[in-house]
Amino acid sequence: MTKQNASHAAAAAGLGRRRFINTAALAGLAGIAACTDKATGTATPLAGSAPAGGAGHGAAGAVHLKPGELDTYYGLWSGGHTGDMRVLGLPSGREITRIPCFVPDALVGWGVTNESKQVMGTKADGSLKYTVADTHHTHASYKDGNYDGRYAWINDKINSRIARIRLDHFVCDKITELPNVQGFHGIFPDKRDPVDPAINYTTRVFCGAEFSIPLPNSGSEDTGKYHSLFSCVDAESMEVRWQVLIDGNCDLTATSYDGKLAATNQYNTEMGAKYEDMMSSERDACLFFNVARIEAAVKAGKFKTYGDSKVPVVDGTLAANKDAKSALTAYVSVPKNPHGVNASPDQKYFICAGKLSPTGTVIELAKVLDWFDGKLEKLDDAIVAEVELGLGPLHTAFDGRGNAYTTLFLDSQVVKWNVEKAIAFHKGDKSAKYVVDRIDVQYQPGHVNASQSETIAADGKYLAVGCKFSKDRFLPVGPLHPENEQLIDISGEKMVLLADHPVRGEPHDFIIFKRELLRPKQVYALDDFPLAIKDPKESGVLRNGKKVTIKMTSQAPAFSLREFKLKRGDEVTLILTNLDKIEDLTHGFAIPKYNVNFIVNPLETASVTFVADKPGVFWCYCTHFCHALHLEMRSRMIVEA
Repeated sequence: MTKQNASHAAAAAGLGRRRFINTAALAGLAGIAACTDKATGTATPLAGSAPAGGAGHGAAGAVHLKPGELDTYYGLWSGGHTGDMRVLGLPSGREITRIPCFVPDALVGWGVTNESKQVMGTKADGSLKYTVADTHHTHASYKDGNYDGRYAWINDKINSRIARIRLDHFVCDKITELPNVQGFHGIFPDKRDPVDPAINYTTRVFCGAEFSIPLPNSGSEDTGKYHSLFSCVDAESMEVRWQVLIDGNCDLTATSYDGKLAATNQYNTEMGAKYEDMMSSERDACLFFNVARIEAAVKAGKFKTYGDSKVPVVDGTLAANKDAKSALTAYVSVPKNPHGVNASPDQKYFICAGKLSPTGTVIELAKVLDWFDGKLEKLDDAIVAEVELGLGPLHTAFDGRGNAYTTLFLDSQVVKWNVEKAIAFHKGDKSAKYVVDRIDVQYQPGHVNASQSETIAADGKYLAVGCKFSKDRFLPVGPLHPENEQLIDISGEKMVLLADHPVRGEPHDFIIFKRELLRPKQVYALDDFPLAIKDPKESGVLRNGKKVTIKMTSQAPAFSLREFKLKRGDEVTLILTNLDKIEDLTHGFAIPKYNVNFIVNPLETASVTFVADKPGVFWCYCTHFCHALHLEMRSRMIVEA
């Protein structure tokens, strides 16, 4: 069923709240899609929906862990405008830590220490290049189709940066800025390297650019030259391997399990500059990238570069890729302004949700490969289902039992539907009841993910959904409401809402995986740090003219230097090593009036550089509670006039 036919059929049938709405009404309906009982402040169940509570299911108690009991899943969440990654334990929903990436963090001294500044990037004067961010999507590395616990990645939409997180220490170790890109949105790692079958782990991360810009972007207003770039980043070096010039705006990204295909759903294939132009067409695209062909083209020198960047850019535009047997890209037509593309755990399908169409589109990956090989005449034949789901479908998760779970932004629901039955319905079996269940969520859900969802080990236990509005769910705190992240039990036929969790805006995507896939290290190794001071006897003050190096260790309850003297105007680099080897024994180091505060974990080394421009006595103290004599753990910095 095409999107146009689906919308007309819905209107003709008079489906009430299921009717297809025109896009001009979208914004107005968003605020009223979920009806609320004014007397009780609770959501009124909608037709065909499951009860929001856990009555009769017996699962609600599972989210309340006993003291000392550990969660069974890790969750990696984007932090939104805080520019970090959140780490949750599930099913409790407890926030365990935050991993700073793109913006300064006062707790750990991210953006204060020299080491963190080197990762973040600085200007010529040593100040940070950027201090704002907008993190959206986070994904982790794979081996044999499941998470391997090596890395996770997260994007910064504002400044087109991608950060890598080492999951052995839960720290950001590299940040890369993508060239010639604005509005960097979707990311996804490959699940295996297709070039060598023996390489069955992640070697690349694919990155979509949402905004089309002139290339080169030198002030031209010629809209005919506006394009987006789809980028490939090396998982180890974090260098940009190649980019693909494309039509339309990228939204989300997905990869096949065999490593042969990457994809992005696209809106604004019209290449409009204003929103009314961006939704004038009834259909847009899910764009597929033939990874092996692209890399062969780069190797053969069939590319160009833009601006100061040396990154090779191949032509993936529709006009240049109509010959299937040589094409680098394939544009599969899907309805309208799609908002999400997700890979099913059975390795067969990608699913696009329509957003401005009430439909979900199922694309069979084998048929896309057949088109590239010249075995399939029309790309449209790769679409094996296009079925109505509800109003404002956005993102999809999976339970590993053949069911998909799609958020309906306007309906304020999650719909559970069976993929194979949807295919049967699309083929003409109108008795195939593909919608299994619906549940109300509060309110306007966006991203959704399930435990182990886009892996071969999808287990169908829990589903989390990020709701963009919370309205009446929490105590009011002024005009800025928290968002509402809800946890749902999907282990049975019916979905059961387990918990609400308020969260500061505006987080987006997340993944959930079993805790045994990770083995984080609790203590660093001294040899990991070139500047490490391995013995307190190495402590001291080294002067080279106006440049001064201070070497110091911490070991509860004392710093190795009880005091150190400087002269006004000295350029100081202070190096601190924590020699405590005990798990959880972290020390901080703060210098009043000098804007210095950072931490060193067990056997970690960090450094800061500053100018001693204020004379006087300054008590440097430990800021992270470490010992019964924590308050007494100090050093004196004496700056002589």
